[in-house]
Amino acid sequence: MLKCLLAPAAFIYKMVVTLRHRLFDWGVLKSEKFDIPVICIGNITVGGTGKTPMAEMIIGYMVQRHTVALLSRGYGRRTKGYREVETSSHYRDVGDEPLQIKLKFPQTVVAVCEKRADGIREIRRRHPQVDLIIMDDGFQHRYVEPKVNVVMIDATRPVQHDRMLPAGNLRDLPEQLRRAHYFVVTKCPDKMTPIDRRIMRKVLVQFAYQQVFFTRFESFAPRPLYADEVEAQSLMPGADIIALSGIGNPRPFLTTLREGFNVVEEVNLDDHHVYRVKDMRNLVALLKKHPGAVIVTTEKDAVKMTNRAKVPEEIRRNLYYLPINISFIEDSATDYLQKLEEDVTGRN
Repeated sequence: MLKCLLAPAAFIYKMVVTLRHRLFDWGVLKSEKFDIPVICIGNITVGGTGKTPMAEMIIGYMVQRHTVALLSRGYGRRTKGYREVETSSHYRDVGDEPLQIKLKFPQTVVAVCEKRADGIREIRRRHPQVDLIIMDDGFQHRYVEPKVNVVMIDATRPVQHDRMLPAGNLRDLPEQLRRAHYFVVTKCPDKMTPIDRRIMRKVLVQFAYQQVFFTRFESFAPRPLYADEVEAQSLMPGADIIALSGIGNPRPFLTTLREGFNVVEEVNLDDHHVYRVKDMRNLVALLKKHPGAVIVTTEKDAVKMTNRAKVPEEIRRNLYYLPINISFIEDSATDYLQKLEEDVTGRN
């Protein structure tokens, strides 16, 4: 019933998105190409598809060969215009994901700007040594023409069976996948067969140069955010935990936690949630409700709790985060990154 009610809004949204793409295709709206290679990491759906772990993987590889800068819109920030991210920045000023990346790569230029072309020009002006820009979440943007488009696809939500917002999760047209150079399919189930992968390739690939890579999220043991205050540096299997997340699709996070621990409470917040005093009070109350339990959250949420003064002691002593990595199924990460490097240096 709800989908039927949302169908008219989805139709209108689709028409607006279609018109916008036509304006770019007809040259009414202009895509700008720069004299520096740009790798765009994007998707066509709402919710988490793994763009940030992919950006971190590419940065980690490319910094060995290039002077890299990452450019993001800085979704949810309270500031406007071009702004460079520092390790001391507040996530409300620069966005949670750009700050997470900066904390992992403090020597890398990380900038936010809602107008991507302006952001690239400003990076070029301030940092002429930069010779590669990684643009986070810019596939829809189109005002910048990247050298390489990497599109993240969630295996648990196949695009061919999805619908446009708000009736579904699609924020862009599936036919726009023709602009992709690489597809990275994330969250592939353990039971995904070679036939399943072949079907997925057939759905995605429209041109011979397009390549598909299949991956899963690999989780590590939860780590304490405040290592100097926690009572135990590692959690025992089966420990009671309170699962805390403010991400687009918390299901894989929760599934991972349930496999190794006893999840006594789930706190699922909106993507890019802004943590306030009432959230801290709720978490303290949950810790009192479940004596002996600890809080395990995502890396993105952990970034928002690094201000020690604003996190109560009861939480700091019981706060862990779950690191994740992208694990390739058929090919190795090195194969993928080497091909990406070849395209960055060789694609016209």
